[in-house]
Amino acid sequence: MREIILILAILGIAGCATVPPYTGPTLPVSAQGVPGVRHRIEAGQTLWRISKLYDVDLDDIIRLNHISEVAAIEIGQVLLIPSRLRTQNISIKSSVASGDDFIWPLSGRVIAGFGSTYRNLINKGINIQAPTGSDILATRSGRVVFYSNSFGNYGKTIIIDHGDGLRSVYSRISEIFVQPGENVQRGALVGRVGASIRDKNSYLHFEIRKGAMPQNPLFYLS
Repeated sequence: MREIILILAILGIAGCATVPPYTGPTLPVSAQGVPGVRHRIEAGQTLWRISKLYDVDLDDIIRLNHISEVAAIEIGQVLLIPSRLRTQNISIKSSVASGDDFIWPLSGRVIAGFGSTYRNLINKGINIQAPTGSDILATRSGRVVFYSNSFGNYGKTIIIDHGDGLRSVYSRISEIFVQPGENVQRGALVGRVGASIRDKNSYLHFEIRKGAMPQNPLFYLS
């Protein structure tokens, strides 16, 4: 019996040891003691989604938590949400429609992040590598407000206005399946990935803009 108890105790200790503590970004010193709600980031959450949950401007969360424009948030990271709301988190979640979330326009590897230098240019979005001809989907519902068959180095480009000050930009498209003024639903096929004469790599250049200002798409994409 003593041997069984000893084995169970060892297994219990080993099991606990397999769960490493969170060691990522922590709450800035300047934010400690500031009135607000502390939110621990869960899997699948984005900064944009969290701002909607609490009805707080995304820029306020970024500024208060000293999040760099080019940073990525991590699961388990704690954010301080400005104390604009006094309601409990559970009541907030029930009132937010998940259909407004942004989805990835296609599956692929991000080969150039927001703010990085790519081909001697500062990237105002992200470049998602995918085979030529891969489907490009609307990241969110909206209306096509821009269409160009040759938009400088970006080639074929479309812009979708989502009606709340946010727009998504899709460039380096080989085929476009939407027209200016057309309303599209989230997940609708809008084009296919292409390449350019200047750069033979096939990838989608994708941006999210707030007004005219480019945003880090990773703050919006799960």
